[in-house]
Amino acid sequence: MRRILVATDFSARSDRALRRATLLAKRAGSTLLLVHVVDDDQPARIVDAERGVARQLLAELSATISDVDGVDCDTDVILGDPFDGIVRAAADRASDLLVIGPHRRRALRDIFVGTTAERTIRAAPCPVLMANAPPVAPYRHVLLTTDLSEASRIALADFAALGIADATGSSVLTSVLHVFDAPALRLGMTRSMPKDQQAHYLEEGREAATRALDHFLTGLGAELRVAPAARLVRYDATLPANEILDAAKGGRADLIVVGTQGKIGLARLFLGSVAAEVLRTAETDVLAIPQRI
Repeated sequence: MRRILVATDFSARSDRALRRATLLAKRAGSTLLLVHVVDDDQPARIVDAERGVARQLLAELSATISDVDGVDCDTDVILGDPFDGIVRAAADRASDLLVIGPHRRRALRDIFVGTTAERTIRAAPCPVLMANAPPVAPYRHVLLTTDLSEASRIALADFAALGIADATGSSVLTSVLHVFDAPALRLGMTRSMPKDQQAHYLEEGREAATRALDHFLTGLGAELRVAPAARLVRYDATLPANEILDAAKGGRADLIVVGTQGKIGLARLFLGSVAAEVLRTAETDVLAIPQRI
């Protein structure tokens, strides 16, 4: 990673993003770019005042990062819609990674859809890291997720190319998770299927999913750069997002990697289902890799 962009609104949430980005940049030798967007849909005197304050705050942050952490840091204040400004900055500055703070958790989950965070992740030209957890240390366990699609293969290759695991250190543990479906157990057939047959059917599905995952990783080959320490297969007993979060919690993963597109299920082809559900509810950091086919 040569350039990491951090979007900040100077809140505590943004502080998490900034600290995580600084940790990554320091280990990877990357340059940080701190960006604040001032909404220009307001009186000019207010825009000018907010821009002046933002420049001063950014300069103070940049000086601290440079002096204390030894990381090169640039700043920029952009006028416009927050969503559009962040995405435009990521594209114009050829950023390799965009880091944002956690979204504001609301009582209604669907309020997340359409917010700046969701829109940014959907439209960003580069991977987006949502820093949910306090950034107290480098990542120790990265959980990669895959639905075995071509889009997923490209997403995992893009993750490897970022070098986040390399920047984290040699002690990082990498696991890969595939959540498989067992249609007969979802289609109301369980009432007519004896328990032993259900168990046998599920075990056959697990074995087939394990073989498919092994084949997928063999095909991915050197693109992944490092052999996963663990290959995990879980039945989609609830929802794929729930299984991903449970696996991350059980394995104490501190970074979950998801593609923003995939083929799990019939209607889960867009951000707003698996990836978005993980982003909505995860308490650990989540790296969203945009589709590139």
